[in-house]
Amino acid sequence: MHLYEGDVSVWVHRQSLLAFREQLDAAGRIARRERAPSLGLGDMPDAKLDDAIRARAADWSEVRPEWGLAGNAAFIVAPRARTRGVNLAGRSFLHEYTWQDDTGYAVLELIMTAPMVVTHWINMQYHASTVDPLRYGSGNKVLHNVVGGHIGVMEGAGGDLRIGLAWQSVHDGTRERHEPLRLSVFIDAPADAIDGIMAKHAVVRDLVNNGWLFLHRFADDGSIHRRTRNAWAPVQVAEAGVR
Repeated sequence: MHLYEGDVSVWVHRQSLLAFREQLDAAGRIARRERAPSLGLGDMPDAKLDDAIRARAADWSEVRPEWGLAGNAAFIVAPRARTRGVNLAGRSFLHEYTWQDDTGYAVLELIMTAPMVVTHWINMQYHASTVDPLRYGSGNKVLHNVVGGHIGVMEGAGGDLRIGLAWQSVHDGTRERHEPLRLSVFIDAPADAIDGIMAKHAVVRDLVNNGWLFLHRFADDGSIHRRTRNAWAPVQVAEAGVR
């Protein structure tokens, strides 16, 4: 990048971008080290671990490369200060959000009608593929044959069209890698704002009222409240991740 004399803003932005990339690289290294034991790579030195995991992810003969979303259990919509220093064990989707900066709650509405719905889809696909792999899973990945490009897969040369997750996506050959829980959503926003969005959007209202996911909010005093069909009720933190 060519910098003209006195063009301080460009230099500052470039330095910020470089620092951000270094932080992302560091976070990636930490995440790979945390996941290494479950991949049988726990004894590998850091200098070789990055290449080994990248090679595994690109290896078409590897039937268990994608466990990044296995175990998902929660979606937290809040300032990161809410969870800073907390070990979420890689089981939570995180969405930065500060309601005081959200005039009219337009951003909150977008989050509840898009990312929250998508995280529910992901959670329910893992849930169904784990509890009933015959009907909702797609069987043995080694035997998959793709049908019509993106329609689905068949297990082997025939049989029913399979549309769920492969067994290797939720099981490591010894134990299940995904614990089937309905998604617990935690939002740091006023109750009336959340209720207003629920009233406006049937898909969100149905997910909550019919128990497809559990919706919570952080109260001003730090307590957690759960949205029932008609009201908000305080819950103990230990109860927040109900099956």
